Amino acid sequence: MSDRLDGEKSEKVAWSAPRWLRGPRPAAVPGLIGTAGAVVGLLNLTSGLFPRFRHSRVHAVAEVLPGAVSPLAASASLVVGILLLLLAHGLKRRKRRAWVAAVALLPVGIAAQVVYRHSIFGAVLSLLLLGFLIRHRREFAALPDPRSRWRAVANFVVLGGVSFALGMVIVSSHPHKTVGSPSFGARAEHVLWGLFGFEGPVAYTHGVDYTVGYSLGALGLLTVATTAYLAFRPEHPAARLTDEDEQRLRELLAKHGGRDSLGYFALRRDKGVVFSPSGKAAVCYRVISGVMLASGDPIGDVEAWPGAIERFMEEARAHSWTPAVTGCSETGGQVWTRETGMDALELGDEAIVDVADFTLSGRSMRNVRQMVKRIERNGYETRVRRVRDLEPEELARVQKAADAWRDTDTERGFSMALGRIDAVADGDAVIATAHQAPAEGEEPGPFGDLKAMQHFVPWGGDGISLELMRRDRSADPGMNELLIVAALQAAPELRIKQVSLNFAVFRSSLERGEKLGAGPVLRVWRGMLIFLSRWYQIESLYKFNDKFQPRWEPRFVVFRNSRDIPRIGLATLQAEGYLELPRVLRRRKAAEPRPCAHLEESVLAAGTLEKVA
Repeated sequence: MSDRLDGEKSEKVAWSAPRWLRGPRPAAVPGLIGTAGAVVGLLNLTSGLFPRFRHSRVHAVAEVLPGAVSPLAASASLVVGILLLLLAHGLKRRKRRAWVAAVALLPVGIAAQVVYRHSIFGAVLSLLLLGFLIRHRREFAALPDPRSRWRAVANFVVLGGVSFALGMVIVSSHPHKTVGSPSFGARAEHVLWGLFGFEGPVAYTHGVDYTVGYSLGALGLLTVATTAYLAFRPEHPAARLTDEDEQRLRELLAKHGGRDSLGYFALRRDKGVVFSPSGKAAVCYRVISGVMLASGDPIGDVEAWPGAIERFMEEARAHSWTPAVTGCSETGGQVWTRETGMDALELGDEAIVDVADFTLSGRSMRNVRQMVKRIERNGYETRVRRVRDLEPEELARVQKAADAWRDTDTERGFSMALGRIDAVADGDAVIATAHQAPAEGEEPGPFGDLKAMQHFVPWGGDGISLELMRRDRSADPGMNELLIVAALQAAPELRIKQVSLNFAVFRSSLERGEKLGAGPVLRVWRGMLIFLSRWYQIESLYKFNDKFQPRWEPRFVVFRNSRDIPRIGLATLQAEGYLELPRVLRRRKAAEPRPCAHLEESVLAAGTLEKVA
């Protein structure tokens, strides 16, 4: 044992003695400070917005809290309150920059206590909190999340809207000190002018105009200052797969790629990767909304998985990200839960067809057989080839067709999408196409006789995994069945023994819920899934896959604790392309060929949703 490499040794230790049973979990101190910051921020914000609040019983509590306001410092109260609310989540996540900002704000609160309120007790309490933060500074060491300057645009739009709404409240919260009865338009104009530091059309008595003016100016200054900070701070781009990373992953896939049908999807170029100390295993991931989301099993030697998992958890802890895994196999789930102390939930089943056992004969295949025969009688023919065998002109036509036949503005897919059709990088992939010659006197379409296509990525040396299905909307129904059957029938010539289709989310629940004797809970759950199928085709996807008599392999989601599930679900929806930012806020990519990824917007459009509960 002493002769082993350090990397291999650490991995072996990880198998027998998990190191992550106690982390990365939110620390008690950062969580307490984050909650306190949110409460103080809310009190300060309310104090600045509503004059009567400062004379209520809650004012006695707010007076001794950091950053509490006086009537002469209402604008400072608004700024400090908003900033503390913005920083609360970062403090809970142990973000270093949030700690720095909070430490910088507290002296301002201390000065306000002394200069405006002459409150020695409040100043001392603020000083104690500042000392508490400094004493526990090591708790706040998390690195920044991936970011770009497009967040400055989002900040300007969102915070600008919030500032306008708060400004309307401020302008309208002094009804007895307002000259006349200004209309809604006049008040809105006053807010807009005030945010830019100018006087508006609304007039006040008893010096209220100074308080309102300072408050509106402070909101405008806060919006401009935070936007400028986000625009000019250094970028911290999300991890991307480098050429060196891709080469190392391909070497691991060449040796161990047959173990997991999702392994080849690790080569998506919008994923990051961490390797085990010995380099014999890797975990690919993507960070979305603070969730470090891995998909499928680790790549490489099973014995080296613990080392890669440990590096993954270290990265999550360093950035205070929420670790999660979606779509891992049963073996992968066992290793993940054993090494990290996390929990696993069965998410669905993957449909795998063994080529040697597939046949169109028999009663169970009658519907598929009849549909395929009908389409063939309508003049359709199929071709199944390796991508590297396509002529450049035909490959370009297939790429353009796949892009044009996509129904959504953005590509969907993460766990089961590669995002490209490339004869150089992915020449071993398989392409199945359907063709129909135009009728006599009919003009050919923009893509010639091409009517539908399917793209399969390699799964080890003798398998393929379905990645993309697209078709011309004018083509006959049943193109997907036709091409899957064609791929399975051509598989022996391509030396392919097994074909992975799609996941069926909660397939076992759908299957058991319709059987005789199913309990009321299972029936209700099945009813909910059928209801959701109106939008996500959960049941339709299961029924479609079941036509080909596959064997079902369970897939799991791994999570730290139950309260993380909604957040992981939202992050997965974003990763799969089902939740999108408004178009104006999306970051435009540099000019490059648009990738082709995943399933069409038909009964199979939810081919990626099986990873999302």
